[in-house]
Amino acid sequence: VPLAAFWGGLVQPGGSLRLSCAVSGSAFSNYVMGWFRQAPGKEREFVAGIVWSGGSTYYADSVKGRFTISRDNAKNTMYLQMNGLKPEDTAVYYCAAKPGNSGGDPRGYIYWGQGTQVTVSS
Repeated sequence: VPLAAFWGGLVQPGGSLRLSCAVSGSAFSNYVMGWFRQAPGKEREFVAGIVWSGGSTYYADSVKGRFTISRDNAKNTMYLQMNGLKPEDTAVYYCAAKPGNSGGDPRGYIYWGQGTQVTVSS
């Protein structure tokens, strides 16, 4: 399941960005898709997950109410809408996929896209 993440960038605190993750192949309907991030000097952390077939979503506490994960079946694309961005959201963001439907479990992801940098700074 090739993945490619796009549309990071530099944004001021309080601003918004929408990340995209293009998904190749046709087998991902039975997959869970997720967003992770890694800040300098920190471990990679789970941000959000979505069960592709049913659309159930899951979020890390740090982003609940600010970030929204979604997918577009017709475009084979997953999104992460990020609102109310804070400096602590600065990180490289990765999209990832795993088979199954355990969207709330951050473990088991086996396919990873390249990262896209998000920088929140004034």
